[in-house]
Amino acid sequence: MTAAIIPSSPAAEPILAGDDSEVSRSPARVPATSLPGITSLRVGVTMLWLSVIVLLPLAAIAWQAGGGGWQAFWLAVTSHAAVESFRVTLTIAVAVTVFNVVFGLLTAWVLVRDDFVGKGLIDAVIDLPFALPTIVTSLVMLALYGKSSPFGIHLQHTPPGVAMALAFVTLPLVVRAVQPVLLEIDRDVEEAAASLGATGPKVFTSIVLPSLLPALSTGAGLAFSRCIGEFGSVVTIGGAVPGKTEVSSQWIRALIENDDRTGAAAISIVLLTISFSVLVILRIVGGRAAKREEKAA
Repeated sequence: MTAAIIPSSPAAEPILAGDDSEVSRSPARVPATSLPGITSLRVGVTMLWLSVIVLLPLAAIAWQAGGGGWQAFWLAVTSHAAVESFRVTLTIAVAVTVFNVVFGLLTAWVLVRDDFVGKGLIDAVIDLPFALPTIVTSLVMLALYGKSSPFGIHLQHTPPGVAMALAFVTLPLVVRAVQPVLLEIDRDVEEAAASLGATGPKVFTSIVLPSLLPALSTGAGLAFSRCIGEFGSVVTIGGAVPGKTEVSSQWIRALIENDDRTGAAAISIVLLTISFSVLVILRIVGGRAAKREEKAA
């Protein structure tokens, strides 16, 4: 009697290791978060939120600034008081930004590369300016450097006093921009360069600094933008002395108090334009530096 030979079913065939035929026949699974409908929904919600929070207020300021026509706008931004406020604001903002880039980098370096008692406490204190109301910062600066200064340092109603207040509120922006990047830098490359005879400054300028340049640019841009728009921290320590300590934000307040909302909006547009331009330029510089670093790697 001949045994019947029953052909084996393809489903019953064992899948051998390395046989991708079954895998290739299986439909690819797309994560739910990557579905086109979900992505479009996320983008739509994000754009709506940005429009309400950012674009709509900017459009309102631009509309109000142009309410009196081009001539009124030009007169507002070229008046003697406005030009003087721009000069004071930009001069102090540039100085504070340079100062904070240097000392922000130094602070981040110490927090990342050095071990010492109280390191965690100092790392937490860095964020203190974010938590303090800006008017409290101004009062603190007045107590430290005002007429009753316990150190005998009198900076009230002086540009250095304004600079101290601005440096206090903007230092964390640089430190927190640089610190994560510094943590990710491969120290083996630095050690290899040192073993080949490179000095400490040479290792820093050739290996570390190029990697930090994008983060430094971001921190500098944020610090500069915060400086030219800051108001609360300079109110009491600065005193709004025209041509000396009156920054543009204080001039805007004076215009609003005089019911010149069109002029205040015009000054605001100038500050926004300057801030946005600096951020874009520094972003481009940082992006090019990052590309050069990737090519070099």
